[in-house]
Amino acid sequence: MATDTTASSYWLNWRVLLCALILLAPLVLAAVLIWRYEGKRREGREQPGTLFQDEAWTTCHKRVHPRWLLVFRVFSFAAMLTLLISNVVRDGAGIFYFYTQWTFTLVTLYFGYASLLSIYGCCVYNKEAGGSTESYTSIHDAEQGTYRPPITRDEAGRTIPKSPIAHSEEAPVREAAGFWVYVFQVQFQTCAGAVVLTDIVFWAIIYPFTNGYKLSFLDVCMHSLNAVFLLGDTCLNSLRFPVFRISYFILWSCIYVAYQWIIHAFKNLWWPYQFLSLSSPYAPLWYLGVTVMHIPCFAVFFLVIKMKSSLLRRHNSS
Repeated sequence: MATDTTASSYWLNWRVLLCALILLAPLVLAAVLIWRYEGKRREGREQPGTLFQDEAWTTCHKRVHPRWLLVFRVFSFAAMLTLLISNVVRDGAGIFYFYTQWTFTLVTLYFGYASLLSIYGCCVYNKEAGGSTESYTSIHDAEQGTYRPPITRDEAGRTIPKSPIAHSEEAPVREAAGFWVYVFQVQFQTCAGAVVLTDIVFWAIIYPFTNGYKLSFLDVCMHSLNAVFLLGDTCLNSLRFPVFRISYFILWSCIYVAYQWIIHAFKNLWWPYQFLSLSSPYAPLWYLGVTVMHIPCFAVFFLVIKMKSSLLRRHNSS
């Protein structure tokens, strides 16, 4: 017989206390990191989380025009929105009981927001460069981001990008990112960790124990395309990946667990994932294991960006 999750005895025991402490420790750490790096920004000095406005829409390489990033983002948004709507039509709104759909929705919103920023960025570029593909320059560096040299026009009205060497004595003037671009950066890094966690948990922990359950095409897409599209965007964009923003990934997962705890405290329901159940004596170990998994999951995209930066530096130096 299933345990009643609304009973007081279900919550008032040592297992729940340990699980709560396991959740509270990373929450406190996340709050400290956010307060330290996001709370105060010194003017005139780059901090680990510093972001510039154009990093939301520029590409990582000079040969890749920003419009290609725009096309990829619009396609990804359309594909993911179609899959999400199809999932709701097939299974109903109850799909949002699962972390998978939470993450898939977050990534869909990311691509929608990214498409808007790319549209804005391409308009800015066309205004500055007259839409000439030849005049686009993007110099990517892991620490300095993307720099586009100033563009001038000659007497005939043709665009002439000024050489970065000629302006070596002047520091390039770049517009600092506003609040909504920082929100975009936070969303990107939260998605990065969440998609890896979602797909690893499903394919490595859940699916092997389904006794040969036949997955539909939609099921496979919901547990794979989110990571594929986000990896594609990561390879094209020029966004940074400061490590301290793992804090938002931790907050995202903790919000989901708190949501599950609140629902089960008031209504006796089955748990969407067995390792969230608090009735097992091994519950604290499960919670600890999934908590620790956040680190390698976040590190996957961190290493991808490091590898991309290394390849770009090697290409530019050759």
